[in-house]
Amino acid sequence: MRNRKIESGLTVNAVGGTHVVMLGLNLAEDKRAGCLGFAIQREDHTEDERYWLKGMKTFQSTDPVLGPGGEVSSRLHPFQTFQWSDYSAKPGHSYTYKVVPLYGSPAKLEEKYSVSIDISTEPEYGDKHSVFFNRGAIASQEYARRFLNKPPDDIGEAAYRWLSRGLLEAFKSFVGRANGPHFGLYGAIYEFQWPDALGAIKAASDSGAAVRILYDAIPSDTDPLAKNVQVVSNARIEPLCLQRTKGKIMHNKFLVLTKDDRPIAVWTGSTNLTENGIFGHSNCAHIIEDPDVAAAFLAYWNELITNPVADAERKWMALNNPMPPDPWVKDVVQAFSPRKGLDVLQWYADIAGAAGKPLFMTFAFGMHKFFQQVYEKPDGVLRIALMEKEGNGAGLKKGKEDIKRIRSLRNVVVAVGNNITTNSFDRWLKERASLSHEVNVRYVHTKYMLVDPLSDNPVIVTGSANFSEASTNSNNENMVIIRNNKRVADIYLGEFMRLYSHYAYREAVAREKEWNPNSNWQPNYLIEDDSWQSDYYRKGHQRFLRRLYFSGS
Repeated sequence: MRNRKIESGLTVNAVGGTHVVMLGLNLAEDKRAGCLGFAIQREDHTEDERYWLKGMKTFQSTDPVLGPGGEVSSRLHPFQTFQWSDYSAKPGHSYTYKVVPLYGSPAKLEEKYSVSIDISTEPEYGDKHSVFFNRGAIASQEYARRFLNKPPDDIGEAAYRWLSRGLLEAFKSFVGRANGPHFGLYGAIYEFQWPDALGAIKAASDSGAAVRILYDAIPSDTDPLAKNVQVVSNARIEPLCLQRTKGKIMHNKFLVLTKDDRPIAVWTGSTNLTENGIFGHSNCAHIIEDPDVAAAFLAYWNELITNPVADAERKWMALNNPMPPDPWVKDVVQAFSPRKGLDVLQWYADIAGAAGKPLFMTFAFGMHKFFQQVYEKPDGVLRIALMEKEGNGAGLKKGKEDIKRIRSLRNVVVAVGNNITTNSFDRWLKERASLSHEVNVRYVHTKYMLVDPLSDNPVIVTGSANFSEASTNSNNENMVIIRNNKRVADIYLGEFMRLYSHYAYREAVAREKEWNPNSNWQPNYLIEDDSWQSDYYRKGHQRFLRRLYFSGS
């Protein structure tokens, strides 16, 4: 849901996803002088509560001397930013946000006017699209506050539930729809290991539903075969499972639901059914209630279970899933792999590079040259990237050089996953680097692209593929391309900005510590005059572009 209001020279543009409400703010020129920041009050009409939102930064002259992890009201120590998000919002709630520019001095802050705006968050389940993101932030202050940075298996259910943030529950609910002999469930999953998820699969089969799950069993240095086999055996579901033994990587994570042998819905996204996949690094799951899309996924599944070699698959793709679509008519299309050549990857890059359209993308293992060419355009268009790391393996050094070059552009912003490693920094608590020490991906595992998400005609590309050459012409993968759906765009953008904001600051801290290992960290105080606004009104600066875009200006 979206709502925008302008009063007294203050613009407030509210965008509600499921768990995030974004506020884009703007001040008219004649209101800027003396503004020290914004206080924001939230009223939850669903739960009948009202309070000022809190932050960690304070004015030095009125510093309350917060302890590690401490927070303070924005009415006393305002937010010095033009884009703020509430990450504690709940699905299907009605809120009023009161935004108050504060003037005067830190010791005597003055309210001259305010804007109150109503916004409702999206329900988790929609008519056609339902999107679920896990917390994706075990490296967080909130986890450190709540669980004292202990491993989740030491804490138990409370930690896992907080980290899942509804994703595992949605999986179990989707699988639970296959209840009885009229239903079928057909899946292809790379890492198939979390006992609770496998238990849900078994329960569906026990109800009489037809259940068949294909998992990766292709030998390689990093294959999940041994773990998959062991956990499947422990769950006693071997008769329900098939092994994919040929090809490069069977990297899919999807399930097709049928009723009376007719496909009705598909579960897809980036989430492997492992402890780290569900609870550790960031992941999403996307349910599509569309018989045509589900039928396409089922046809692909039927091709996969024949265990074809790569050349046979590429021929199948050319005949049964030609991409890019010509003409592009449907608002939801699906792309499978492997296929011959990189036409689909180039198509994604062409969509990403559409003239004048802001771009938001996640990259787990570096940025392919097609997308580097898009991000390197010095055209004044806002482009933001969120990355697990700049490159992978032997390509890491080159990736770091490429990203350093790209992020030097004024219109480009890049954040790379990281965590706070010490209690001595500012007022922050030390954070966990990952769920456990034995992980390949610590922070960002999602694979999605948002093109002009705040417009009336956004484009979302999401699924299992890493926007890479291997994901296009070697691996088994799936992606969906969605147009003209503001609900889906609002949910994805809120989650993107949640994690971008989370990791951008942590990466900046890590880079400063790398460059200045002997730095004596001091509290990062709020600025006590209106000069904090400067970059937001400096034409061409990324903060200038963000102010205009998120406020709808």
